Amino acid sequence: MESVIFNMLMVAKVIDKDSMLIDSTVLPDNIIYPTDIGLIFKAFKKMEQFARQYYIPIWWDSQELRQLLREYNLNRKKTEIADLFFDALLIFSAGLRKFETIVESLEGSDKDKKKARQLLDLLMLFQDQNAQKLAGERHIPNRIVSFHEPDSRPIKKGKKYPNCEFGSTLQLSFNRQGFMITMENFIGKPNDKTLWPGTTQLFEKRMKGSPDNAIGDQGYRSRANQKIPKGCPHIFLGRSQDVAEEEQAYCQKARSATEGFIAVSKNLRGFGCSLYQGTDGNRIWSLLCQTAYNLKKFLQLYNDEKISEESLMRLGLLG
Repeated sequence: MESVIFNMLMVAKVIDKDSMLIDSTVLPDNIIYPTDIGLIFKAFKKMEQFARQYYIPIWWDSQELRQLLREYNLNRKKTEIADLFFDALLIFSAGLRKFETIVESLEGSDKDKKKARQLLDLLMLFQDQNAQKLAGERHIPNRIVSFHEPDSRPIKKGKKYPNCEFGSTLQLSFNRQGFMITMENFIGKPNDKTLWPGTTQLFEKRMKGSPDNAIGDQGYRSRANQKIPKGCPHIFLGRSQDVAEEEQAYCQKARSATEGFIAVSKNLRGFGCSLYQGTDGNRIWSLLCQTAYNLKKFLQLYNDEKISEESLMRLGLLG
């Protein structure tokens, strides 16, 4: 659907390819703010759902666990939480060992066994994460922040608030009109420098040609990226001296406009939170939001009478 609408606007020559504006942001997932002890209780919930599905008796002390949860909800001082976390972790470690035995001896279809194994692997990864935390590690790669969204990651983007969001990275490119040309989803936070070449190729493929201006912030800045796209006369990566003096004002304004396009996409067009689950769900959600974003941009230009008569005739909007 997104491709059909975009190609229709391209054929009608509504979308210009004069400039490529690239930036990345976070696509937050629809999850509760994660805490270490809170995730332990969520892990027990996952094992309980598994047990009920296969009519397996609960193998941990539910009353003891409920008491720990009650104490956690009533007393959230750091010193007390540390003790509660350790107590909950001991119960979880014992429960996980039993769960591993149950999964290994599970009788059922290959699909059921695969799902059980995936849950076990996720819980084992979470257990390793807790061990690293107890060892004093502060930066844990592929850190689990949700069992409903296992691909969600803590991502910092240098903002004052919120200083950390939980979701996936969203790499976007626009033209100077404000149309969203490309959209990419990534797990975690890949280095912006590595994303620039791939996004440039997608932009050129979709627009069937290279832009006259390629504009990004200093996060994309590298010696190699200052030559991509090849043959582009003006590549601006956050510094005025990147382009000739007569192009500096245009590039600076375009860079500022990119922030505005991102703000609109997040606050008004659905990119502020993904309501679908998983990597595939985030991709579908993002494509739907991109479709809505470009349709709204077209309506804005149409109402402002900024679309040529030729384009309107091609779209059948002018007799």
